[in-house]
Amino acid sequence: MKIAFLFSGQGAQAIGMGKELCEHFPEANQVFETASDALGMDIKELIFHGDSETLMITENTQPAILTMSIAALAAVNTLGIKPDVVAGLSLGEYSAHVAAGSMDFAEAVRLVKMRGKFMQEEVPLGVGTMAAILGLEPDAVREICKTASEKGIVEPANFNCPGQITVAGEIAAVEYACELAKEQGAKRAMLLPVSAPFHCSMLKSAGEKLKAELTKVRISDLQIPLITNVTADYVKDCAEIKDLLVRQVSSSVLFEDSLRRMMADGVDTFIEIGPGKALSGFVKKISKEVAIYNVEDLASLEKLKDALA
Repeated sequence: MKIAFLFSGQGAQAIGMGKELCEHFPEANQVFETASDALGMDIKELIFHGDSETLMITENTQPAILTMSIAALAAVNTLGIKPDVVAGLSLGEYSAHVAAGSMDFAEAVRLVKMRGKFMQEEVPLGVGTMAAILGLEPDAVREICKTASEKGIVEPANFNCPGQITVAGEIAAVEYACELAKEQGAKRAMLLPVSAPFHCSMLKSAGEKLKAELTKVRISDLQIPLITNVTADYVKDCAEIKDLLVRQVSSSVLFEDSLRRMMADGVDTFIEIGPGKALSGFVKKISKEVAIYNVEDLASLEKLKDALA
């Protein structure tokens, strides 16, 4: 068995995520405590008792998802399962770095709050957005973006899995891209519940601000191989991690290619760790031959435990 741990990205957030794990695993609870100390705010209050609108603000969402994901990882670690490779979708790449030992969790949670802040400030609320386009080939989506760019900036952002690509940019241009996609036979083309246009050129300056923050972060050698969004390949040297994280802010996320790389290298068991099951869905779209599990609460953790017993 060759195992990959996958970590959720933004958009998977939900009020109450991680509460069960926090209540049943001291290790998971400690992750929430560490995050609160690092951020100088009560992250449990935000996630367990807050409101969806506040949680959806990018500088809140990013540390919240990272915290929940690492708390879920702490619960998974009690089962004694070790991954052969890790990867994360966009923001989830930070969870993957924590899991791989290349980044300290307390530093990572502070960093992603700043990352979210820079992204949000770069494009004020109500200016940018993202949309999912289902059922079209990558080249068709690239052409749609070219045509729709007469209304403003719109670019491919995430290549998630066969038939699912997200685009990002200015609201009018993204909406126009959705119209064009439907005209070209897309099964669906819908705006996503995000507050900024991630992974497009509108966020290039946010990446430069992140670069300054990254100078304060200590990067350690990877203890587990990690596949990065920007290249869909393994990080070869820890010296390149900071540059890859800067580029990731405004580059397309090559997640489908990342999953295919893992499968080509013999990964036959994927465990999605963190809120939601979106990544599990992406894996299923690529292969029916691999085992897929997710861990976001007690029931899903038990299911994994039973399956691997």
